[in-house]
Amino acid sequence: MQLPEKFALCSAMIFFLVGLISGVWKYAKIRGSTDASAPVYVDICHRASLLYAFACLLLERMVEVGTLPVVVELAALAALIGFFAFAVFGYALHGWLADTDNQLRRPHVLGRRTLAPGFVHASMIALVGAELGGFVVLCVGVWQAW
Repeated sequence: MQLPEKFALCSAMIFFLVGLISGVWKYAKIRGSTDASAPVYVDICHRASLLYAFACLLLERMVEVGTLPVVVELAALAALIGFFAFAVFGYALHGWLADTDNQLRRPHVLGRRTLAPGFVHASMIALVGAELGGFVVLCVGVWQAW
C-alpha cells in the first residue's frame, strides 16, 4: 500500500472514530435535553464525521487506481482531508460552545467573540477551492489510468 492510500485510509478511520464518539456526545445531549434534541452543531459534527469517513474511502480508492505521482496525490489529499478536518473541528467547537445554530449567519460568532465576515468568507472560499481542486486533481489521475 502506497503512502497516499495509507493516509486516506487512516483518515477514514479517524473520521469514523470521531463520528462514533460524537454520536455518544449527541446521545448524551439528547438524554439531557427537555425536548430530546442535541445542539445543531453536535448533530452536524456527528453526521459530517461519518460522511467524511466514507468520502475518505472513495479518495483511497481513487489514489489506488490513479497514476499521478505520490507527491501530487498527497498534496490533493492533504487539501481535501485537511479541510474536512477543519470543518469537523469547527462543528465540534460550535457544538461545544453552543453558540450558534448557523455558523454562516451574521454576526459570525465563536463563543463570546465575533469573527470578521471577511475571515469567514475567505475560509469558505479556501474550503471550496481546496476540496474541489483536490478532487479534480485525483480525478485526473483516475482518468489517466483508463
